[in-house]
Amino acid sequence: MVVSYCAAPSLASAGEPASSEGAASSEGAASSEGAASSEGAASLSAPAVAPSEGAADDALARIIDRAHTVAELEAGIIALPNAPISPGQRGGDAPIVGKIGRGDATLQTGIHVLYRWNRDYAIGAGAIFAPSPTSDEQYGGLTSLRRTHSRSYFFLGMEGRYVPVHYKYFEAWVGLSSGAVIIADRFTTEAGSEVPAILGTRDVTIRTEGFAIGAQAGGTYYLSENWLAGANLRGYHWILPETRSCSSIGDCATLGGSVQVFELGLTIGYRLPL
Repeated sequence: MVVSYCAAPSLASAGEPASSEGAASSEGAASSEGAASSEGAASLSAPAVAPSEGAADDALARIIDRAHTVAELEAGIIALPNAPISPGQRGGDAPIVGKIGRGDATLQTGIHVLYRWNRDYAIGAGAIFAPSPTSDEQYGGLTSLRRTHSRSYFFLGMEGRYVPVHYKYFEAWVGLSSGAVIIADRFTTEAGSEVPAILGTRDVTIRTEGFAIGAQAGGTYYLSENWLAGANLRGYHWILPETRSCSSIGDCATLGGSVQVFELGLTIGYRLPL
């Protein structure tokens, strides 16, 4: 009786901690489950972050915040709306679009090399020329003496750009450009037989040199970290000599004084980080 009486309290006292541990474990499991469910509910209720926008902004910042150089190839159209090459050829002959206005228009190509030391500013140089000038095959007006006239353009100068807009992989910029311009009027006689060059040539070229200053604007899209594509629009004011040069047979330069010029081009460029 005594033994059983003493054993009972000891078992009871030994069983009490076990029950408390079980309660604690059940409470911990319940609390962990509740925390997990509350976290899951919070994650479901929170708005999802768009990772593509952040990645695009970070990628553009990584590209433009580091000093780099860019070489751009350009192809487009040059138009002189008030300066035809002759009375019989007005509007020019631009690729795809044909005639533009009542002046001259033709294909234009060029190259630009720019240095960009931060995200907002770039400076560089460019060369632009017309490889396929407009031609007037009826120049001279005599069917017995067929002559042609064409006029080509070459620009070499400096340019500066300010880039105020940066959005994902796209940028927009404005800038100024100035330099030297050379216009070449070529008059060619198609009639007659061939003669040795020592006796003379059939064509006469008259060059006119002047100064050009203008404004420009454009946009650039980054295809990758190194390759980019863009478009630009430029407006120039050419300042040429008032007195026009002439050949010994009376062929004269067709441009002089003040000339308004517009250029539209598409570019593909390669970026080289420094």
